[in-house]
Amino acid sequence: MEFEDRLTIATPEGVDLELTLAGVGSRFTSALVDYLIQLVILVALGFVLALGANVTPGSGGWATAVWVVLAFLLFVGYDIAFEVLASGRTPGKRMNGLRVVRESGGPVTFPTSAVRNVLRLVDLLPGSYLVGIAAILVSKRNQRLGDLAAGTLVVRERRALPPEPLVRSYRRPVEAPAWDTSGIGVDELTAVRSFLARRDGLTANARAQLADELAARLRPKVGGAVGAEAPELFLERLAAAKAERS
Repeated sequence: MEFEDRLTIATPEGVDLELTLAGVGSRFTSALVDYLIQLVILVALGFVLALGANVTPGSGGWATAVWVVLAFLLFVGYDIAFEVLASGRTPGKRMNGLRVVRESGGPVTFPTSAVRNVLRLVDLLPGSYLVGIAAILVSKRNQRLGDLAAGTLVVRERRALPPEPLVRSYRRPVEAPAWDTSGIGVDELTAVRSFLARRDGLTANARAQLADELAARLRPKVGGAVGAEAPELFLERLAAAKAERS
């Protein structure tokens, strides 16, 4: 039996977004993979600098200084670059099915990633990541100090997630289907429009989960709705049908 820490986030659409928090073990494994990659890069940089400076015993002080600066930039910039440009996933996190997200479920931005990774220097103290591990074990949301300061979480990705269909925005002209939408109330329509308006700011997992749950809740209330339609396409067409009849 597998025990997992789960977190439920209330969204503006009135749908609870459920996230599975990553534990110490999976986070340590991910970090180990990333540190090994960084170590390989640092060794390669050392060889390049040594060859370029023609280092001999007693020389090459500037090359050492450059290597130290590059090592620091790599230590901080490696995670920031991947978290911002790769949807919160470093190679180690991708390998272990983990992702960094904001506490709202949205994707990580540069400022939040910068804060959480600069404070990694504190989490590493006294040299064995003991501060970070202790914070993860003590905090309610498995957050190290960098996560607490930046307002981020490390979560597990949903398993066996089908590819998300390419759909048009409901704000573009969409053919309104001949559906009976009288069973959809004002609050439900507001939830649909809120999701469609802010979906591009959600992570892929959060976006898919919200679309699935909204569509599953509203399909039975729509007369003539095609059950095989993709959730987001159904919500777009529902919004268009409601707009035409309002």
